[in-house]
Amino acid sequence: MTPPSRQALVPFVSVDHMMRLVHHVGIERLLVELTEAIEADFRRWPEFDKTPRVASHSDIGVIELMPTSDGQQYGFKYVNGHPGNMRRGLQTVTAFGVLADVATGYPVLLSEMTILTALRTAATSAMAARWLAPRDARVMAMIGNGAQAEFQALAMKAVCGIEEVRLYDIDPAATRKCVANLAGRGLRVVPCDTAEAAILGAQIITTCTADKQYATILTDNMVGGGVHINAVGGDCPGKTELAPAILHRAGIFVEYPPQTRIEGEIQQLDPDHPVTELWQVITGQATGRRDAGQVTLFDSVGFAIEDFSALRHIHARLQGTGLFQQLDMIADPDDPRDLFGMLCRAEAVAAA
Repeated sequence: MTPPSRQALVPFVSVDHMMRLVHHVGIERLLVELTEAIEADFRRWPEFDKTPRVASHSDIGVIELMPTSDGQQYGFKYVNGHPGNMRRGLQTVTAFGVLADVATGYPVLLSEMTILTALRTAATSAMAARWLAPRDARVMAMIGNGAQAEFQALAMKAVCGIEEVRLYDIDPAATRKCVANLAGRGLRVVPCDTAEAAILGAQIITTCTADKQYATILTDNMVGGGVHINAVGGDCPGKTELAPAILHRAGIFVEYPPQTRIEGEIQQLDPDHPVTELWQVITGQATGRRDAGQVTLFDSVGFAIEDFSALRHIHARLQGTGLFQQLDMIADPDDPRDLFGMLCRAEAVAAA
């Protein structure tokens, strides 16, 4: 059979290739690179198409498409969120993504994004903390020790200089897993029996729990002045982690308000409650942390531009590594008008 042409081939990054790429680069170095790539794209925020993700919700989870374009390239991610999957031995979040050339519409990359989403989520958290957390922050509390926890800890270490991470989860097995995975990675790791114990002395508090419900992971009396809260787990309607009183006294920073008001912590507030867009802080158009006593909150739900940044960076990082395979994905007849003729010729070759 005639081999596919170069135009027919699209690089594909499998889970195995993504893991090998992470180890090739080094996880902390890659987290720093992703942080820089995402921040660079936040600095040119007005250039992007922006829309809340297209979501199909059910009682047990959500399936979403997250598209964006800067006019030169287009990217989207397919992602699910099913908190109950863990009880079935499945991931709560899985994803894949595509990067395409706007000029031709041809895809230039197809990639797994379950691991890449974990990396870019942690990198985005670290980027926000770099702008919003106290300058001398060295201790982070990690409430929720599931699949995202280690990525968050290592990103905060690599980007923000965190030296100690204090862990709590309602499932002690999750905390033991996290302690084991972070051993030997240059962090003091302190397992805690309660959320209250975990936040003692922490300047950054990250919440990343999975249940699809209105929950109160942090109550108002748990949060002292001057801390930065990185709220990651609230990412769909009906799923929150913070007591409303915390929101009323915090400076709230978001990615894209129309999406965050649907899916973030601020779904608990009035639709016109003031928030600040993070890109405006990064570009100097808005103030970040106002003073040492302010509570800052990054209401993180994840946005398509972050996935776009991650896909672009991985696409560039692949060059010269061989850590991908070429998929025959695009029909490429000799005459672009003769797709049927291409099909017929394939039948003749198969019969020969």
